Amino acid sequence: MNPNQIITLVAFAFYMVLMIAIGVFYSKKTNNNEDYFLGGRNLGGWTAALSAQASDMSGWLLMGLPGAVYLAGTGEIWIAVGLLIGTILNWYIVSSRLRKYTIVAGNSLTIPSFFENRYRDRTGVIKIISALIIAVFFAVYTASAFSSGAKLFATLFGDSIDNAYLIGLIIAAVVILVYTLLGGFKAVCTTDFIQGMLMLVAILAVPIIAYAMVARDPGFSTGLQNHGVTSPADYLNPFLTGEGKPVSAVSVISNLAWGLGYFGMPHIIIRFMAIKNEHEVKKSRKIAIVWVILSLAAACFVGVVARAFLATELNGTNSETSFIRLIQQVFSGNGMLVFIGGIFLCGILAAIMSTADSQLLVTSSAISEDFYKGVVKKNAPADEQTEKSALFVGRIAVIVVAVVAFLIALDPNSSIMGLVSDAWAGFGSAFGPVVLLALFWKRSTLAGAVSGMAVGALTVIVWDYIPLVNGQTPGAATGLYSLAIGFFLALLVNVVVSLISKKPSDDIVKEFESIKNIEI
Repeated sequence: MNPNQIITLVAFAFYMVLMIAIGVFYSKKTNNNEDYFLGGRNLGGWTAALSAQASDMSGWLLMGLPGAVYLAGTGEIWIAVGLLIGTILNWYIVSSRLRKYTIVAGNSLTIPSFFENRYRDRTGVIKIISALIIAVFFAVYTASAFSSGAKLFATLFGDSIDNAYLIGLIIAAVVILVYTLLGGFKAVCTTDFIQGMLMLVAILAVPIIAYAMVARDPGFSTGLQNHGVTSPADYLNPFLTGEGKPVSAVSVISNLAWGLGYFGMPHIIIRFMAIKNEHEVKKSRKIAIVWVILSLAAACFVGVVARAFLATELNGTNSETSFIRLIQQVFSGNGMLVFIGGIFLCGILAAIMSTADSQLLVTSSAISEDFYKGVVKKNAPADEQTEKSALFVGRIAVIVVAVVAFLIALDPNSSIMGLVSDAWAGFGSAFGPVVLLALFWKRSTLAGAVSGMAVGALTVIVWDYIPLVNGQTPGAATGLYSLAIGFFLALLVNVVVSLISKKPSDDIVKEFESIKNIEI
């Protein structure tokens, strides 16, 4: 291992020890499920905003999205546009009402328990289906974070360490598990705040410095041409592909459809439920939107700058390492520069960890609070022993899902964007329409919610995995993102079934109408 790699490893070790220390600190402040899963509903504006957005923007922000832009040019930025629109709508439409409704509806600690309380489900069916969907799709989503960590480690140390991908995968999984299991929601949100700031600094500073270097010599357009871009003008045109062909309408629609996913992301919208008060919600909204605008624009800029700057051309999934290689080349030379580069590389680690920990925590809450306490121990007394056993079950669930995610991520050729895309579509289709209708349509019923949820999840599975069209999946045959289909089918089914099923009871309607008149 050369001196530069040792310096980078020291920066990584310092960062990981800090994250674990935060977990240890908050482990002493976690006494019950509300502390562990919602931090006592006491998040301030800055922490809520950066925690929500850091848990949203995983390794795909600093690896997957720049890699896609690196390969195909700015025709790939429509994903970023869709995500920005989705973020704005989520904060302005969903955040405040969801926070108030979950408090009024039985002080719901999780999204599945909110569904159960909102629809007065005495059978537990909506909790069971929700918990199953969360476990399945978060295993895939968490796998993308683990894969990002493994690729980061392999890119940095692969020439000096045998099986670097596997070792990186193990380290990423263990560190994330440790501080998630120890501290719960407060630990996750505090680390997410730190990680969100670090991510933003890294993704803004590095491409600006690299751009200044390449613009000076040999010139930005020349740099692009030197690395396989025939027409820089076409490459930089968001309405054209890298080959100069028009970006198809199907591609634009598919990429914009990513914004629909926000309404159904449990690890993001649960932050809304934990904000201290209405004033902090308004503050969080502004901070989060500014953060997202800066980070998404910078991520796209990283891909373009990396194409002009990097000495080696990257192909396929290797393009997802473009930001890592950019940092390595910009911050090379003396030890201090390498250490600064190591801190910026921790920004990638931050993006990975901030999402994986949130996903594991939501999985834990779904299994312990919704399945174990809500179904298995439904009639157990609400005493200290029940709380402790539920926390234990939740922590075991975190380990199980992490192991499944680890196994999925074992393939070093797996695409980070591909894994995120599948999980994002699954959650957006299954939960997005249910959340919106539960919050804003008083005629929505339990039967409609359950039907829509099932149709959304199954549509994504069929669209992405079942070869129905000449040996191809419908997604591959049409090029249309499964979320665009799954979300609207689930919405339609939810509305139709709600209209033909029995009207909600008077107490459900009364509770629904009370939300607009309360301040909490």
